[in-house]
Amino acid sequence: MGSRGMRVHDPSTIVKCKDEYWIFHTGRGVSTYRSKDLVQWTRGPRIFTNAPAWVAEAVPENRGMSCWAPDVIQVDGQYFVYYSVSSFGRNTSAIALVTNPTLDPDDPDYKWTDHGIVVQSKSSDDYNAIDPALFRDDDGRLWMSFGSFWSGIKLIELDPKTGKRVPDSKMYSLAHFDSIEAPFICKHDGKYYLFVNWGMCCRGLRSTYNIRIGRSDTITGPYLDKDGKDMLLGGGTLFLGTEGKFIGPGHAGIYSEGGTNWFGMHFYDGTRPNGDSTLAIRTLSWGADGWPVLDPPK
Repeated sequence: MGSRGMRVHDPSTIVKCKDEYWIFHTGRGVSTYRSKDLVQWTRGPRIFTNAPAWVAEAVPENRGMSCWAPDVIQVDGQYFVYYSVSSFGRNTSAIALVTNPTLDPDDPDYKWTDHGIVVQSKSSDDYNAIDPALFRDDDGRLWMSFGSFWSGIKLIELDPKTGKRVPDSKMYSLAHFDSIEAPFICKHDGKYYLFVNWGMCCRGLRSTYNIRIGRSDTITGPYLDKDGKDMLLGGGTLFLGTEGKFIGPGHAGIYSEGGTNWFGMHFYDGTRPNGDSTLAIRTLSWGADGWPVLDPPK
C-alpha cells in the first residue's frame, strides 16, 4: 500500500523546509505532519488556533474551524499554503492563502500571515471553490486548479509575488464528471498531466474514490485521456483504484527530489474497522508511452 500509518485526509503535496518534509491536511485550523525521512511522521503545529475573521461571513455554515484540503508551494522564499473553507454538500465556499517564510516552528522568523480569500463560490455559482492544487510552470507563472462536483475542475492564474489571483484573469474549465474533485497538475517532457478524483469520499470502507488522468499540450487544456476523450466530456483514464484493502485512493500530489517522484495520497484502510483515511506514499515512474505509472508499494 505504501501506507505511512497515520490518519490523514486530503494530504497536500509534500514540501521540504531545511531537513524536514511537511504535509498539510484537512482538520481544525489546517493540520500538519512532519518527517525526516518520508517514512516516520509526527504531528506538527496547526496553522490557526482561531478561525480567520472573514470565515463567519463568507461561509457561515462552516463549523469548528474546519479547514479542508490544503495545498502548499514554496515561492521565492515564502511558503504559500492555500486552504478551503466550506460545508458538506454546498458550494458556498472559499479558498484562502496564508504564508510563512519558514515551516520550522523553532525558527525566529516563523509566523503565519493570513491573506484572506483568493477565490470563492456562492450558491448561485456553477462551481465549488475547494480542493486547491498549485503548479508553477517553467516560465515562472503560478497556477491553481480547484473544484468539486457542480461544473467540475477549474483553473486560475495567480500572481507569484502576492499569491492572489491575477486581476481580471480568466477562469478555465478543465474536466467534468458527475462526481469529480481533488485535481493535481504536473508536467513531464513538455506535456501537462491532470489527476482528478471520481467517486465518493468520506464513507470509510464504502468509499468509491478513484484517481483518473488526462494530459494536454497546454496547461489550460484540453486534457485528453489515453483514448483521446476530452476530460471536459467525461474522459479520464483510470490511474489508481481500490486494490484489496487499499480502498478509495484520492487527493494526488507529487514531490520530486533527487530523481525520485514521490506520489502522495490518502486511502481508506481496510485493515482498520472504520476504514480510517490514511496517508500513503509511493514512487512514480514514466512509461515509454509518456504516461505515469506507480511503482510497486514499499
